[in-house]
Amino acid sequence: MTPATRQEVLGLYRKILQIAKNWQSASGQIEETMKEKEYIRNEARTLFRKNKNVTDPKLIKQCIEECEARIEIGLHYNIPYPRPIHLPPMGLAHKQGHTLRHQEKLRKISKPIYLKSHDEVS
Repeated sequence: MTPATRQEVLGLYRKILQIAKNWQSASGQIEETMKEKEYIRNEARTLFRKNKNVTDPKLIKQCIEECEARIEIGLHYNIPYPRPIHLPPMGLAHKQGHTLRHQEKLRKISKPIYLKSHDEVS
């Protein structure tokens, strides 16, 4: 990891912790706010620790993009949890002769960047 990339990653981590510190839930309830703050801190801690040994520059860039997307979506919707994709089960069209593996491949490709690591951790 280059020093510039390292600084970018550490900056994102600090930004997430700052967001968690100042987070206010949409409902305004203290219990809900505390639960969401804790979720933000735990999610960041878990994902950053999971990816601390990543050395591939493309994978690092993908993780940074996912982090930035989740920050923006969370701040925009005021919801710290990842927003689900709304595809009905097996709702992607398939061609004749293709099997279930093709459906799963299409589903994986259609997954938004901000959900790539969510299923791995949850």
